[in-house]
Amino acid sequence: MAVSTRGDYASRALLSLVLNDNGRPISVRDIAERTGLPQPYLEQILLALKGAGLVRSKRGVGGGYVMARDPAEVTIGMIVRAVDGPISLGDFGQPHQDGACDHEGQCVLLAIWDSVGQSMRAQLDSYSLAAVAEVSRGRAPWPKCDAEQPR
Repeated sequence: MAVSTRGDYASRALLSLVLNDNGRPISVRDIAERTGLPQPYLEQILLALKGAGLVRSKRGVGGGYVMARDPAEVTIGMIVRAVDGPISLGDFGQPHQDGACDHEGQCVLLAIWDSVGQSMRAQLDSYSLAAVAEVSRGRAPWPKCDAEQPR
């Protein structure tokens, strides 16, 4: 699975909201300028994030977007799911369900795809937006991926 452009842009947009939080809404134009994201696409993404309850919007002069939840409660996984749907390696089904193991060795592979998908979801859900902001500000060390951890 690759994180989509939508997932990346949504994460970048929310990180910008957190990094530039001054208690007032931030306009889509300002977010687009800070992040280098295309404004029309960013508007669509912010609407999806609003629908997921991650941001709130204010119309009119001084309008824009603010976080609807505490950044410490929002994970990268939540952001990706809000704009892309469920995080999985594919739509293979669960082993031993709905006739999923009709072919030679298929159950073993289905179990592997399921396990890797669970690991991916857990990894993305382990990073809160607040923690990513602290790393971005230079106040916390860069996270290490599992591949870098000694076994």
